[in-house]
Amino acid sequence: MSSGDDTDESAVTVGGVSRGLRVGLVLGAGGVAGGAFHAGVLAAVEEATGWDPRRAAVVVGTSAGSITGTSLRAGLSAADLLARAEDRPMSAAGRRLLPGVSPPQPPAVRSAARLRRPTDIGTRLARAASHPFEARPLALFAGLAPEGTVDVDFIAEAISRLAPGAWPSEPLWLCAVRERDGRLVVFGRDCQPPLPDAVAASCAIPGFFRPVRIDGEGFVDGGTHSPTNADVLVDADLDLVLVSSPMSLAGRRIRLAIDQPSRRWSRLVLEAEARRLRRRGTQVVAIQPTAEDAAVIGPNPMDPDRRAAVARQARVSALRRLERADTRERLGAIGV
Repeated sequence: MSSGDDTDESAVTVGGVSRGLRVGLVLGAGGVAGGAFHAGVLAAVEEATGWDPRRAAVVVGTSAGSITGTSLRAGLSAADLLARAEDRPMSAAGRRLLPGVSPPQPPAVRSAARLRRPTDIGTRLARAASHPFEARPLALFAGLAPEGTVDVDFIAEAISRLAPGAWPSEPLWLCAVRERDGRLVVFGRDCQPPLPDAVAASCAIPGFFRPVRIDGEGFVDGGTHSPTNADVLVDADLDLVLVSSPMSLAGRRIRLAIDQPSRRWSRLVLEAEARRLRRRGTQVVAIQPTAEDAAVIGPNPMDPDRRAAVARQARVSALRRLERADTRERLGAIGV
């Protein structure tokens, strides 16, 4: 699976000498709304800078970001991602890539989540006690919470139609959490199971979706480790990391909304990851929802009826962000 020349690294000129600028692209979790947010942000980046997100040196995807990242590596353009989110006609190239493939629609929940067996809970708690720093609390909780009952087969099937071949030749790293110990696993970097299974595992929201079994192990949504997992790129030798983070919140203004605490927490996690990258000399630009964006997203990120509105709002908001002098300076090397 490859998009040919579209996935080459960006070429920039520094002091009259052409060199390859290594740009990492991080696409965070966020459900249906998260995919729409990514579509709007990526379309705005290409519109404002001329940089094609398919040319990223490494693409990191978590949950919804794993679907968007895989779509990019399959060759789908940012413009077509936006058109698809807004239910508009795609380009001829996009239609060839996605003949009859509609955006994944989660099926209705027909039964309550299943409680874990006491023996499983005991085993996981014992491991956590003996290895207290190996897993983050939310990731550990995901392995103890009631198990979801909705299959993620619909995601795996859509990815199979979009990317029927092997993993792409260009790096695609998809984040999931191993149930038994809460450890982060980066598919595409650590191992390469079937790509549809890796995407489905990254999207398996605990308590809603069933865990995905890969080589006998259960995996759940990588967002339980981090909404973005940007710091998996710490050792990737990149010049710039561009982050699209649907679950956090830009600015410091207090919002009286039910999602305020979770968005603030997501922002703190992202800030810590960005600091680790910057200590390695990597520039970081993170595009997060504004208060206006979050209001359009609403309290239910799985609501498919908001997809078009979220994508439109994200594009407009990201374009405003890209007009800022500090952002233009950081992104100058890719065309601003």
